[in-house]
Amino acid sequence: QVQLVESGGGLVQAGGSLRLSCAASGRTLSNYAMGWFRQAPGKEREFVAAFTRSGGSTYYADSVKGRFTISRDNAKNTVFLQMNSLKAEDTALYYCAAENEYRSSLYSTASWRLWGQGTQVTVSS
Repeated sequence: QVQLVESGGGLVQAGGSLRLSCAASGRTLSNYAMGWFRQAPGKEREFVAAFTRSGGSTYYADSVKGRFTISRDNAKNTVFLQMNSLKAEDTALYYCAAENEYRSSLYSTASWRLWGQGTQVTVSS
């Protein structure tokens, strides 16, 4: 079974950058679709970014497009989320997710079976 551990969160000023990491243990991530979601206090968990199992397609929420980049390092079995030009509204608990079966949509939390414990990102304005 794959276990996911996020890191890299913290407190940053608006306009700054952070790089989140999601390290996997137990199995290689090369055959998994990987995604990032976030959840702000009092709100539902929402899609941020993902790529397909093949890595051939990448998807971003409109709110982060052009500012965030998802990537993977298969050698390190790690997925990253580079976050630039951070805004106060990006403040949330960020979760890494993995799925090795085909899903018609990666935008829904219901499409993902494996989750990390989350890492907090706080952006001060």
